[in-house]
Amino acid sequence: MTSSLLDAVRATGGDGDAVYDAFVEWAEGRGLSLYPAQDEAVMELVSGANVILATPTGTGKSLVAIAAHAAALAAGGRTYYTAPIKALVSEKFFALVDVFGAENVGMVTGDSSVNPDAPIVCCTAEILANLALRQGADADVDQVVMDEFHYYGEWDRGWAWQVPLLLLPRAQFLLMSATLGDTTAIEKDLSARTGRPTTLVSGATRPVPLHHTYEKRPVHELVENLLEENEVPIYIVHFSQAAAMERAQALANVKVSTREQRDAIAEAIGGFRFTTAFGKTLSRLVRAGIGVHHAGMLPRYRRLVETLAQRGLLRVICGTDTLGVGINVPIRTVLISALSKFDGTRMRRLTAREFHQIAGRAGRAGFDPYGNVVVMGPDHEIENETALKKAGDDPKKLKKVQRKSAPAGFVSWSEQTFEKLVESDPEPLTSRMQITSAMIINVIGRGGDVFGNVRSLVFDNHEPRARKYELARRAIAIFRTLRDAGIVEVTPAGEIRLVVELQPNFALNQPLSPFALAAIELLDPEDKPGAAGSGHYALDVVSVIEATLDDPRAILSQQEFKARGEAVAAMKRDGIEYEQRMELLEEITYEKPLQDLLAQAFEVFASSQPWVRDFELKPKSVVRDMFERAMSFAEFTNWYQLGRSEGLVLRYLSDAYRAIRQTVPAEARTEELLDIIAWLGELVRQVDSSLVDEWEALVAGADAHGAEVVVPPAPPSLSQNRRAFTVLVRNELFRRVQLAAREADDELVELDPDAGWPEALDAYYDEHESIGISGASRSPALCRITEGRETWTVEQVIDDPDGNHDWRIRAEVDLAESDEAGAAVVRVIEVARL
Repeated sequence: MTSSLLDAVRATGGDGDAVYDAFVEWAEGRGLSLYPAQDEAVMELVSGANVILATPTGTGKSLVAIAAHAAALAAGGRTYYTAPIKALVSEKFFALVDVFGAENVGMVTGDSSVNPDAPIVCCTAEILANLALRQGADADVDQVVMDEFHYYGEWDRGWAWQVPLLLLPRAQFLLMSATLGDTTAIEKDLSARTGRPTTLVSGATRPVPLHHTYEKRPVHELVENLLEENEVPIYIVHFSQAAAMERAQALANVKVSTREQRDAIAEAIGGFRFTTAFGKTLSRLVRAGIGVHHAGMLPRYRRLVETLAQRGLLRVICGTDTLGVGINVPIRTVLISALSKFDGTRMRRLTAREFHQIAGRAGRAGFDPYGNVVVMGPDHEIENETALKKAGDDPKKLKKVQRKSAPAGFVSWSEQTFEKLVESDPEPLTSRMQITSAMIINVIGRGGDVFGNVRSLVFDNHEPRARKYELARRAIAIFRTLRDAGIVEVTPAGEIRLVVELQPNFALNQPLSPFALAAIELLDPEDKPGAAGSGHYALDVVSVIEATLDDPRAILSQQEFKARGEAVAAMKRDGIEYEQRMELLEEITYEKPLQDLLAQAFEVFASSQPWVRDFELKPKSVVRDMFERAMSFAEFTNWYQLGRSEGLVLRYLSDAYRAIRQTVPAEARTEELLDIIAWLGELVRQVDSSLVDEWEALVAGADAHGAEVVVPPAPPSLSQNRRAFTVLVRNELFRRVQLAAREADDELVELDPDAGWPEALDAYYDEHESIGISGASRSPALCRITEGRETWTVEQVIDDPDGNHDWRIRAEVDLAESDEAGAAVVRVIEVARL
C-alpha cells in the first residue's frame, strides 16, 4: 500500500492522462471519490498548469497536494511542500511517508533535517525562500506546494512566500488556502513568470455546509445544550492559553461524558505518562472528556488530545486559534468565544480571513451533515440578556434592569459585526516584500549577473512602485556596508563577488552561529583569574549560544517577575522607601549573562560581518538558570509558574541543545561542557521524546508514524545514559546544598522527611557561618558516587567557609525508580559531621 501510488505513477512514464487515471484509481482504492474541485485541480496539475486552490476547509486540499507530488515524481522531478509552522510540516511529513515511503520523503525545518535529499521535501517557507535566493532559477526545484498560502500577507514573514514565486520560473506551483481573497494579480504574474497557465480553483461548495449562530447565553449553558443535542465534538476557541485552560477547568463541573465514554478514555490512555504539573491537570480533564489544545503544550500532550479527538473520545476541546493552521482534529461545532483579540501589538477585531480560517474547521466530511459556527456575544451583552430574561414580562422588573456597557478600552463587537464577518470575503492579499543583508549575500553568493539579479529582486516583485524604490535604497545601503566591511568586492572588470566563503547552510539554521564561534574563542577553558567571562567556562559557552536563540518571551517575563519580587522583598528588609523601591525596580530584569562582553564582541564582529546586524543578539539565561538552580523540568516550570507554557520551555531547551551540539566545535568542549550537553539532551528526551524518537526511527528506515497509537513508548532508560544520569544525581544533591544555604528547612523536610535536616542545620550553623554555592562548591570532586547494580550511594561534601569539608550529605539513588520516573530519584539518608 505504501508504495503503490508511486509505482503506479512511475509506470506511466509521466504521461498526464495516465498519471490522472493512476491517481484516481489509487484514491478509489482507499475509498476516496474526488469532489469536482479536487478533480479539476488534479487535471490541471497533471497537465502542467499552476493551480491556486482556494476552496473551503474540508474540501480535501491535502489529497490534491498528494496528486501534485505524485505527478512531479512521475516525471522524475523534485517537489517541495512548504508550511508556516514546524508542527504542520512535521504532520505532513509523516502523512507523505505513509503514501510514498520513508526513503522518498525528507524534512528540513531549520534546526532539524531528515533525508534532505529526498525527491519530496517538507520544509518551512523560509527554507525554500533562502534556497531560491541562493540558487535562483538553477535550483533543483521542479514543483512547489505551498500550504496556508494566506501567510503571503503576513507583515514579517510574507517575503518567504513571495520569493519562490519570483525566483523559481522552472517550477510548477500549487498554492493552497481556504482564505485567499482576490488572487487575480498573483495569477497573471505567476503565468508570466513560469510560462504555464495558472488556474484558480475556487467557489467549491463545502461538502459540509456551515450553520452560523450568534449567542447571548452563558457559555456553560450553551455547551450543556450542545452536548444534549449531540452537536459534538465542540471546539471552544479562545485567544489566550490562559483563557482556554480556565474554560476547560470550569467545564469540569459539567457532565461532558457518560460513564461508558469515560471508561473508554481511561482504557485508551492506559499507561500514558503525565509527568508535569500541567500533565496532572490534563489527565483529570481528558478523563472527563475535555481536551485542551494550544501551542504552549508539550508535543506528546497535544498529540494525545488530537488522537483522542480523532477517535471520537473527546466531546469538548478548549484551545486557541492555532487550530486554524491545518492541524487535523475533527470538529463538528466551533464555538468562538470572542471576535476581538490581542495581536501582539494592540487589541483589535478579527479580520474576515481570521474568522473564516477558524470557522472553517467546523464539520467533518463523511461524518457530519453540517457544521456549527457559534459566536459568543461579549460578556456585558450576555449579562444584559440574562438579566432581561430573568425579569421576564414584568414591566417593573424590566425597568429595574441596569444595562451594562463595554468596559473602558475594551474592543467590543455585536451581532452586526458577526453578520458582516460571515458575509465578507477574505481581504485581498497584500505583498510584504523585504530586503535584508542575508538576502543580498545569498543573491551575491549565487554568482552570475549579481547587479541584474538584485535589481530584479528589488524592482520585479509584487510591491507598489513607491515601495520598490524604498527597497532599492535599502539594497544600496546594504551593499555599501558589505563592500566597506570587506565582505563584498567589485573587481576591475565590474564583477560583484563575496570575499568571504559562506557556510553551505547560511541563513538556513541559526544565523548568528558564526558569531557564536567567534565569541567562544574569547573564553578561556582554564577559567584563569582575569580571563574573559564569569569564571565558569562551560556555562559561559551555554550563555553564548543562548544569546543567539530567539527569546522565549513567556519564560523571560516570568523570570523578570520573579527577580522583581525577590528584589522588592530584599529592599523592604533593607528599609528602602516605596518611591525609591519603585524607581530601583525599573532597572530589574531577567538575567543576561556576559551582556557587556557579548555586546562588545558583537560590535567587533559586525564591523567585518555587517550582515549580522539583521539579527539581534539576545543575552538570557534559561538553560544556565535551570542548571545553576539544579532544577528538573517540572521544578523549573513550577518555580516560574510556566505550567501553560511547558511546550514553549521544551522547544527552547530542544533548540538550545541542538544549537550547542551543532555550533560548539569539538576542541572547545571541556568535560564539564560535555556533562551539560549530555544532561540537557537527556532532560529533553525524558520530558518528551516523541518527535525525536519518530525522526530517529524514520532515519533508520522504520515506520514510526503511529497515528493510532495513543500512548507513546516510554523514553529510553535514564540510568543507561551514565554521563547524563550522573549529572542529574549531582544536581539533586547540589539542590539540597542550595536549600541548606538558604536555611530552607521546610523545603528540605518535604524532600527528605526522615533525614533530620533541621537538627543537622542547627548543628552545622553552630560551627560555620555559611554554605558555599559557587561554581567551585558544585565541583564533581565534592560529590562522590559509588555505583551499584540497582542502587548508587552518593556522598556530597558541603563547602564550608573554612575549607574543612567536614560535613556530608549521604544519599541513595534507586535506578529502577529513576528509570520509571524519568528523573534521578534520590533519598537522603543522613546529614552528618565527620
